[in-house]
Amino acid sequence: MSWNVTTGLDDEQLSGLVARVHQVLRDDPGALLPERMWALGLYRSVVLVLYLLRQNPVQEAAAELFGVSQSTVSRRWTTLRPVVERALAEHVPDPASASAGRVVLVDGTLAPTWDWASEGTTMFSGKHRDTGFNLQIAATLAGDLLAVSAPVPGSRHDTYAWRQSSFPDAFADRDSMGDLGYVGTGMLTARRKPPGRDRPEADKVFNQSISKLRAAVVWAIAHLKNRKIPAARYRGPLTAFPHIVKTITALTFYKKGW
Repeated sequence: MSWNVTTGLDDEQLSGLVARVHQVLRDDPGALLPERMWALGLYRSVVLVLYLLRQNPVQEAAAELFGVSQSTVSRRWTTLRPVVERALAEHVPDPASASAGRVVLVDGTLAPTWDWASEGTTMFSGKHRDTGFNLQIAATLAGDLLAVSAPVPGSRHDTYAWRQSSFPDAFADRDSMGDLGYVGTGMLTARRKPPGRDRPEADKVFNQSISKLRAAVVWAIAHLKNRKIPAARYRGPLTAFPHIVKTITALTFYKKGW
C-alpha cells in the first residue's frame, strides 16, 4: 500500500525515514518501548505520526483509520514525534551557510491555535484577526525554504518576532527583503505612501517589483503549510508547538532533498 498522500513523502523517502527512526530507537535504549506498544508496527506507527502532522485530524479519526484505540494514537504521537525530529535533524541546514550568495526573503505567517494565553501574553493577532503563533519564514528568490523561526505569540509584530529569532545574526551579511512590517530592520522593503500625498509613480513601479520578488516566500510558506498543523487550528498544548514546528521544518527539508 502506498502512503504518499497520507504522509506527503514518496515510498523511498518514507522507507528511509522509518529506517532512520529505527536506528535512533536502537541507538538509544531509553527510547525503546515494550513490545506490546508496537502492535501497530514501527512502519505504520511512523505513518500515523506523519498523518497527524500532515492532516491535523482529531485523534479519534486517526484511531478509526488505523484500526487502533485513541489512547494508542496518543502514545505513538507522544513517543515517536520527537524521534522523527531527531532522525531528520541532519537535514535541517544552517541558515547562514544555506543562504550564502543568495538574496533572503523574509515574511511572517500566523499558525492558528485555540484562544489560549501564553505566559500572560495574548495570542490574538490584530493583523490576521485570529489567535495563533507568529512564525518567521526565510526563503530564496526561487522559493526554497531557508529557515523557520521559533514561534512567538500572534500578538507580536513581525519586527519583534524577527528580532527574537536567529535571523538577524544568520542573515546579517545578506541582501534581504521584507514587507512594510519590517521597516527599520535594514531590509529592503516597499516604500510607504507619503502622508497627505499621492504615491509617486516611481514608488508604484518599485513596490510592484518588490512584490513580484517577494512572491517566492509566499510559495515557501504555502509548501510548509502543506502539513496542516501550522495551517489549520492547532489543538494541542502550546508548550509543545515549538517542537512540532521543528519536526515539520525538518520534514520539509527532507522532502526537498537537503
